[in-house]
Amino acid sequence: MRRTQPPIDLRALQAFIAVCEAGSMTGAAKQLGVSQSAISQAIGALERDQGVDLFDRESRPPRPNIAGRALLELAGPLIEHAQMVSARVGDASHAGKLPVRLGCVDSFAATVGPELIRAVSGSARQISLWSGLTPGLSKQLHDRELDVAICTQTLLSDARIVEVPLFSEAFVAVVARRYPDQRKNVDWRTLALELPLIRYTARSVIGQQVERFARHLGIESARRYEFDATDPLLSLVAAGLGFAISTPLCLWQARHYLDDIAVLPLPDSRLGRRDFFLLHRQGEWDDFASEIITLTRGVLDHSIWPALARALPHLPDGALR
Repeated sequence: MRRTQPPIDLRALQAFIAVCEAGSMTGAAKQLGVSQSAISQAIGALERDQGVDLFDRESRPPRPNIAGRALLELAGPLIEHAQMVSARVGDASHAGKLPVRLGCVDSFAATVGPELIRAVSGSARQISLWSGLTPGLSKQLHDRELDVAICTQTLLSDARIVEVPLFSEAFVAVVARRYPDQRKNVDWRTLALELPLIRYTARSVIGQQVERFARHLGIESARRYEFDATDPLLSLVAAGLGFAISTPLCLWQARHYLDDIAVLPLPDSRLGRRDFFLLHRQGEWDDFASEIITLTRGVLDHSIWPALARALPHLPDGALR
């Protein structure tokens, strides 16, 4: 069986070309700015790796033999391609033209995401947008499958990851609009006593956060309905089958239900807020991260919050900040 030869070392290949052009190892050493010994070692290693002699050493000066001439004919395109690849990688990295792989939790991707894409669409920036749950996005960031992630949980265990607080939103109680319309002095305590809590699944970060907050408030409700997404959750709420605890951004994500629901404030507490963070690796994508932070806050302040406040006038002040 013919042995598999290792890939050609590009530095050794440069040394080989220099010897052929200069006519000697001394001349090649001067051309490349290295010692003659380094040239000799590179040529020797190249011949050992390829299993052939590349020069006719009986001629003075040494000339490439048949194998050497074959390699010389192929070497130029190889070196040129390697230099082109190196230049393009360097240019793209320094100019910031590499496509940015941005991962966002679903509620952010479905609400703020389109505005971000629209805002950068006129520039040369290329963006690939992923959506998912915080645990999956965090793993993708660690595995370098994402460049920037917007999550609702921090990753303080990894010192290489920069965590920038982006914004915060308050949990609110959500109920069918006709429920408070038919009664007076309805608050979240009434809901907790009279209606079942329709939950987000515990496998999601928001589901875990809602559960902790509900326990903090003393809400004890049997687990009957659980959903991964806000859409089906609000469909049951709008039908009067229970109440939910959600956030302004989640409500805006499923805004076709806003005419059918009402919100009631919940007690202000640290557990009663969901925080968003922008995560990226230290020293990478700093300018893009700053751009995303500015754009996000602008979209929330000037677009999403005013629309939410009009649709749900009982949203408490500071529910989105």
